[in-house]
Amino acid sequence: MSAPARRYRSALRDDRARQTRQRVLEAATDAFLHRGYAGTTVRAVAVEARVSVPTVEALFGTKARLLKAAIDIAIAGDDEPVPVLDRPWAQAAGTAASLGEFLSIVAGVVAATQQRSAGLVLAVFEGSSRDAELEALKDQMVAQREATAAWVVRGMTRLAQLRPGITADGAVDVVWLLMDPAVFVRLTRQRRWSSRAYRDWLADALGRLLMSDVPGSAQEE
Repeated sequence: MSAPARRYRSALRDDRARQTRQRVLEAATDAFLHRGYAGTTVRAVAVEARVSVPTVEALFGTKARLLKAAIDIAIAGDDEPVPVLDRPWAQAAGTAASLGEFLSIVAGVVAATQQRSAGLVLAVFEGSSRDAELEALKDQMVAQREATAAWVVRGMTRLAQLRPGITADGAVDVVWLLMDPAVFVRLTRQRRWSSRAYRDWLADALGRLLMSDVPGSAQEE
């Protein structure tokens, strides 16, 4: 007869744990964005999240792992354990009927992702020279961007031909560079572009730089 009560208490604990984790990640995200990696401390995050330092350490371990968790959620937009390229937007892009439609979907997702995560990713690069754990994370993120760039190139070449003289590997390098979070930050913060302007520029640049049949591709949507 007491089983339902135990299940209720367990569900309540799980809900409180999720709320605690969310508060810590929100506090960490704000701290990393405004203070950088070096200027952020686990203690400051704990104070902002209204928890103890041991609680933060029990949830995430090190400061580097806390930053990694914040980046994962910022990139995906949620904490669901679904790889980015297995999400509905990627499926929609994979079935796009035209290059313009494909680039519109991809550029929209990249712009939204950069809006949420670019500052955090740059915090990794900032701290990587002084932290071996962050150095490994930086290498992982660079490799992930390369994998995403290769996926984008495969999607583009499914719908149109690369420009003469451009190899698939060269195209991956171009996409990889255009997706660099530093490019987004420089354009939106230093040149004061809107996220929408970055999105439109990215779609247009990918089509014009890489593909033979540009007219109506990036602009047709």
